[in-house]
Amino acid sequence: MLMPNTFRRGLTALILASLPGAALAADDWPMFGRDHTNQHFSPLTGIDRGNVKALRPAWIFQTGITGYFQAEPVMVDGTLYVSTTQNHVAALDARSGRVLWTYTHKARTEKIFGPPSNRGVAVSGGKVFEATMDGRIIALDAATGKVLWDHEAVRPEEGESETASALADTLGAGTVQGSSRLGFKMPPLVADGLVIVGVAGAGYGLHVEDAKGGLDGGAVVGIEGGYGRRGWLAAYDAATGAERWRWYVTKSDGWEGAFSATTPDGVPLHRDIAAEKAAAPAHPEAWRVGGGSLWMTPAYDRDLGLIYVGTGNPAPQNFGLSRPGDNLYTMSLVALDVRTGQLRWYYQQVPHDEWGYDVASPPFLLDQPTPQGPVKAVAQGSKTGWLYVHDRMTGKLLAKSEPLIAQKNLYAPPTETGTVVSPGPLGAISWHPVAYDAQRGTAFAQVRHGATTYVVRTVPASGDRPAIRYTETTEAKGEPSFSTLTAVDLARGGAIKWTVKGGSRLSGGTLATASGLVFSGEEDGHLDAHDAETGAILWRFQCGAGIGGPPITYALDGRQYVAVAAGGASFTKGSGFGTGDALVVFALPD
Repeated sequence: MLMPNTFRRGLTALILASLPGAALAADDWPMFGRDHTNQHFSPLTGIDRGNVKALRPAWIFQTGITGYFQAEPVMVDGTLYVSTTQNHVAALDARSGRVLWTYTHKARTEKIFGPPSNRGVAVSGGKVFEATMDGRIIALDAATGKVLWDHEAVRPEEGESETASALADTLGAGTVQGSSRLGFKMPPLVADGLVIVGVAGAGYGLHVEDAKGGLDGGAVVGIEGGYGRRGWLAAYDAATGAERWRWYVTKSDGWEGAFSATTPDGVPLHRDIAAEKAAAPAHPEAWRVGGGSLWMTPAYDRDLGLIYVGTGNPAPQNFGLSRPGDNLYTMSLVALDVRTGQLRWYYQQVPHDEWGYDVASPPFLLDQPTPQGPVKAVAQGSKTGWLYVHDRMTGKLLAKSEPLIAQKNLYAPPTETGTVVSPGPLGAISWHPVAYDAQRGTAFAQVRHGATTYVVRTVPASGDRPAIRYTETTEAKGEPSFSTLTAVDLARGGAIKWTVKGGSRLSGGTLATASGLVFSGEEDGHLDAHDAETGAILWRFQCGAGIGGPPITYALDGRQYVAVAAGGASFTKGSGFGTGDALVVFALPD
């Protein structure tokens, strides 16, 4: 007896919800990263190195919302779900692109952090979950798009301490982007009956745009004072939306830590620890506005009951004397109990960060080979230029890759005369996911090569207003700037297997498949397919706008598809490339 499609979709979703990872259909892409490992790897082999050259568009869905289209679609039992830059959601027939239903989001405030964007939804238990830029967690009926519950988690403008226009007037600067505001960008994680999501916008405060309209070419950041917010990750009941626990990134007691002179892996931080300790008595509650945004979806180990998530930079960004100490637990990979949010361990990649090296790229799970045998591990591709691998249970560092870029003056502090540092705040690896092929023991990362000049500026005191200090960042002149797709051999200690220079800046993240392909997007609009063994480009297609989100793959009726969002991002606008609104879905000819 055939089941109605609606019932069958609901049953499949319920099975997936009750058995995370275990009941995953090979043809589906039912959650961010495909499963709770966050590996962005598919076992599908219908599109391979021999036939990928014939790949062509099967259908295109235009959202009608032109902007920074960064979403990773989700495909469950024949329905593809995608969110837009304005937090609208569409359910589409994954074979044809036919619209099944749409949800139109009505924001409760226009005061959000940075350019509007959303990086995807979660689907579980017959519901579609979205976390919005205006601070809400929303559950939709997966069959109809009807709102089931709508929980306001935070008002973005709450706690705002200075207006953007006032800052622009004070600094004599241009358009101010962002503010001390909280909202959501990441796709939620659904685990153990909970919808888990973290806020962005905590570690930044007020920014001044550069002349190109973005923060890459030059920006005023890190205004000294209390303009940041306190980042947090929270869990909400999937059935009702009620908050079950909340974990704050900044530690309320002892966030100064040990005043570490080096990173945990021994790289000197060049800190003036004596000056920090002298300043500490004047800033006893800096943790209250201490930052720590959460950019991307955690990985989840059901057996251990742990989730793994990266935290962002402390506030004020790039200016450290008003926040003395290590600023725990910013700039860290952390493990939390999925049921309670209790911290189990942390690894702080950069204590007392002054460069914007958020732990932004989503962690992924793997079995790491060691002389004593394989160890359940979690890895993370960093902005600093390494890929770190940790013991999943304890956080112990098991391996650290070769440097993925040519580092320069790493951890040298900003100065009044200007300090050139590579990598800059966009990092080597930003928020974009790293794909991992366990069969090959290889991770595939989009890596940005470039340097930034950090300059400390001072606005003199005037009337009742004291002097204001801040850090200005500009793209370092005369330094190389390009992107590579880099394969890291984690099976052999993190050696670089191969690296291929991109035609333009790479963006969106990577997708690996069992057939030996790696898909990677570029800001000029190209989606590329590479040979996983050599890096050679086997196919590329111009999608019409910068690739802003991670590609996925799925199969229906024996036919494999590849889907990607082409809408650009803030830095693509600054580089002269336009934005778009297209979800482009590819397949081989019938």
